[in-house]
Amino acid sequence: MGVETITYGKVTWTNIARPTPDDIAVLRRNFEFHPLDLEDCLSRIERPKIDEYENYLFIVMHFPVYDKNRRITRPSEVDFFIGSGYLVTVHDGILKPLVQLFEDCRNYEATRAKHMGRGASRLLYSVIDALVDYCFPILDKVGGNIEAVEDEIFTEDMRRIVQEISVLRRDVIALRRIIKPQIAIVANLERKDRPFIREDLDVYFGDIVDHLNKAWDILEDHREVVEGLSETSDSVISYRINEVMKILAVITLTFSLVEAVSGLYGMNLKWLPLSDLPYAFFLISGVILMIIMLILLLFRRRHWL
Repeated sequence: MGVETITYGKVTWTNIARPTPDDIAVLRRNFEFHPLDLEDCLSRIERPKIDEYENYLFIVMHFPVYDKNRRITRPSEVDFFIGSGYLVTVHDGILKPLVQLFEDCRNYEATRAKHMGRGASRLLYSVIDALVDYCFPILDKVGGNIEAVEDEIFTEDMRRIVQEISVLRRDVIALRRIIKPQIAIVANLERKDRPFIREDLDVYFGDIVDHLNKAWDILEDHREVVEGLSETSDSVISYRINEVMKILAVITLTFSLVEAVSGLYGMNLKWLPLSDLPYAFFLISGVILMIIMLILLLFRRRHWL
């Protein structure tokens, strides 16, 4: 999309979505950024961090984006350059709050006045705050998925339930990896005084830290619930396996006795009871059926069936 710029008062917001080497070359010409920081902007695998220089900060943060095809939340990187009178944002263009905020600032003077009228550091706060708030709908979606599994955990299709729990666990782990490092970064912005970040913004950044801690607490709750669902599914599966094994044991015992009786009469010995009667086959079959019914009745009375 190229390099886009908005200027309001003494603040300039330069935004780059889906950066190319040519876009980074523009930053190299217009700003005195460290070459390693500019290289990091072309990489999508940088870890969250703050690099502090005399005239600016280079901040790398990650925010969650839900991938519907893979059914997992993945991190989307945003790189910030914040200095006196300017903010530069570099990102992959898929974070809707950041894209929408830039569009609103470009189209509406009231929005520019609100977010850019109090300096570049206030604009940085507005961007980070919007991106952090964007985390909560994703957390709510995860919570809804967990509730859906809770409602169906005692259904017959346990294979699907186990698969859903595994997907939820993977998603919660991915979200935890994204959210946790951001807490330290925003806390650093809150605690440490810098000449190009207004001192009165520490309360605002503190509010973002509170939101991130709230998101982390929600993730902890989700993790505990998913672990509980996993243990419950294991218990249900074990119980059903035991029930199947119990039935198989009853069948095995029943047919073992039947096989023993039929085996005796298969020896063709003359002195076997009932062997000389014309209706011996029917009588012996009746005895076998009676044995089966007695065994089933015994198991029934002992609540084994």
